Order: sequence, then structure tokens, then C-alpha cells
Amino acid sequence: MEPKAIVDKMMAGDEMSQWLGINILDYGVGNVVCEMMVRQEMVNGFNIAHGGITYSLADSALAFSINTHGIQSVSVETSISHLKPVKVGDILRTATEEISVSKKIGVLTTRVYNQDEVLVAAFKGTVYRTGKEWE
Repeated sequence: MEPKAIVDKMMAGDEMSQWLGINILDYGVGNVVCEMMVRQEMVNGFNIAHGGITYSLADSALAFSINTHGIQSVSVETSISHLKPVKVGDILRTATEEISVSKKIGVLTTRVYNQDEVLVAAFKGTVYRTGKEWE
């Protein structure tokens, strides 16, 4: 399957990514660029985006990106560093880079930027590549 078909299939069943309002801007192999706007219901008691929002965006971008190779893959370990506060109305965009991809394991980083190109979060994920091809 082509990367766009894989990501579209994943998105069709991904209610979390849909709720986040993620739009796919580019379907590059290993780097699916995602974008979303932070809404009022996404903030915490400090009136900044809950850390789970940037985490979820980065996690979705990681999943879409590694699956573009055509092999069904799932995360097994992830972490994030929140670098700047994110506010209601901010437009967040991802950039994913593959550090290492082998037959069974992949390690990727996803950077999350705001509309001013300021790095707001850095995410790292390790994925398990099941060997099962997307159909």
C-alpha cells in the first residue's frame, strides 16, 4: 500500500487523532507531517495545553510515520519533553525523523513546533514492527 492509503486507513479508525483535529499535511515515508489547533477544552488548570495534547499529537505522528513503510508497527516505549507552554489557538505541527529502523525495531523522534516555528516539545519513540504488511 502507498503511504497515503495506509495513513488514511489508520486515521479512519483513530478516534483520538480525529478528536484532536489532526490534519495530515504531508505523507512522506518516515515523516508524516501532522497539524492541529489547540482548543479550549484541551487546557489544564494553568490555562495552557495539557501535556497529553502535545504527547498525543506526537504519538500519532510517530505511528503514522513508521507505518508508511507498509509494515504494521506499534509503539512499545515513548517519552516527551515539554519545552515551551502551548496555548489555546496555537497551531502545532510535527516533524518526525527516523533514527534507526530495522526488521523488528524502529527508533524515531518527533518534534512539535508552534505556528511561530518555536520548538514546544521533543518526543522519542521505540516501535515494534510486526512483520505484517498493510493491506
